[in-house]
Amino acid sequence: MPHLMLRVCLLLLLTFHSSQLLRGDKPAKRPNIILVMADDLGWSDIGCYGGEIDTPHIDSLARDGMRFTQFYNNAICGPTRASLLTGLYCQQTGHRGDRWNEPKNFKVCATFGEVLQQAGYHTMMVGKWQGRDSALDRGFDRFYGPMCQAKISYYHEVVQNPFYLDRQRLELPNDFYLTDAFNEHAVQFLKEGLQNQQPFLLYVAHIAPHWPLHAREAEIAPYRKLYETQGWDQIREKRFQRQRANGLIPEEWQLAPRASSIGNWEQEQHQRWQAERMAVYAAQVKSIDRGLGQLLQTLKAANAEENTLVIFLSDNGAAPDGGLKPSQSGFGFSAKNPNRSWRRDGVLIKPGSGPDHLPGPPDTFAAYGLAWATTSNTPFRGTKLEAYEGGIRTPLVVRWPRVIEQGGTITGQPGHVMDFMATFLDVAQTEYPTEFKGRHPLPLEGKSLLPVFRGEQRTAHPRLCWDLPRHQAIREGNWKAIRSRKQPARWQLFDLQRDGTETTDVADQHPELVKSMSQNFDAWFARVNAK
Repeated sequence: MPHLMLRVCLLLLLTFHSSQLLRGDKPAKRPNIILVMADDLGWSDIGCYGGEIDTPHIDSLARDGMRFTQFYNNAICGPTRASLLTGLYCQQTGHRGDRWNEPKNFKVCATFGEVLQQAGYHTMMVGKWQGRDSALDRGFDRFYGPMCQAKISYYHEVVQNPFYLDRQRLELPNDFYLTDAFNEHAVQFLKEGLQNQQPFLLYVAHIAPHWPLHAREAEIAPYRKLYETQGWDQIREKRFQRQRANGLIPEEWQLAPRASSIGNWEQEQHQRWQAERMAVYAAQVKSIDRGLGQLLQTLKAANAEENTLVIFLSDNGAAPDGGLKPSQSGFGFSAKNPNRSWRRDGVLIKPGSGPDHLPGPPDTFAAYGLAWATTSNTPFRGTKLEAYEGGIRTPLVVRWPRVIEQGGTITGQPGHVMDFMATFLDVAQTEYPTEFKGRHPLPLEGKSLLPVFRGEQRTAHPRLCWDLPRHQAIREGNWKAIRSRKQPARWQLFDLQRDGTETTDVADQHPELVKSMSQNFDAWFARVNAK
């Protein structure tokens, strides 16, 4: 009888194998990966997180995939990219939390581009590369973008930010618009990757909606009336109510109080100017969504949607720069400092912004200010550079039809941008190197998100820590302790499950917990060599 059972099993196996060959089936190809990151985008700026800005393509990822409600970054552009690329805390890479420049000590890390390239992936990058070396030297087969510093223009080349296609220096066309150029090259690279027999990684690092407020009139116009008639009070409240209704936040959470310096919209003297600031910002967000739509359409046309992991997130919370009132100076530009050497064509910037000097055109350089940044980060407290949730919590939307089978899923499992390296290794079925081109990378800090994509409960980080320009913070479970650099002896404590918007400090009620978390933070601080 056992021999008969064995023969039956072998016959079934041969029949199955023959049927695969007849159908021409092949082993499943390793997944493609597309990672799209916005810059200075607030948690609620996209439709699927409660926003009124028209983002149908980002929203389609949420409809067909998964949203994260507790995903973290490092509150600043450069440090977030250091963690995202390496799977480490930014401090471990030599990138201090209060610096804007690139990671300095690459002897202790590798990028996900390098590791996936070695594993047989065709690796491509478009956009913001904060480094003195080329992205081609850090694991990418193709690159388009500027060698980026803080000040940029969406319309022209800035002297300190030359543009490259791979290693070739480019002259920008007369009709250049930054986000459109990124979108076009991302689609070009994607088509190249789809024609290749290798699996591919495409990393699109947008600069939008980071200041300056530069956008085309056709995309500004649809938002002008909206923000002028409603203003930040009404917009913020509507976003908050949509987040509750959509299950993104619990009913018991309160809307975080805004800064006392922000006045009521009804009493704002310069409503038209303030509305224009937000309208230009919304247009910049819209341009990101348009580009993502082009990528998704290209995937669909190639019948490659099923096995492509598509990820969208932001590098930090919305930025409060730009002031609350009109100004005749800002960002180093003033009547006394026209800065002729800033743009390569020598055109001067009209300094400041106000009712008679609206943002948007190429000769302006402005940002939208604390009131709108607070709105962008609804419902959270804080902004970019800060360790309150508004500074460090990012929207994260993921679509991967082969693995995320239930569309519209919302997960509250916490994660961090340093988890992407481990995730990509898992997805690509490859190992993290102990030695890479003479370097000896530190052990990964990040943990794979693949179990979450599958609908499973993964082992959480025992703690997450931040060392930022304005704050230091530690999260353990649902508890979060945070202290200001100006008052290092005073820790605040918040229960993020009951009070995710950090409205009620309960440190005095849990002194032993605060002490323990403070000690754990100090141990982390020493371990990662934060300075």
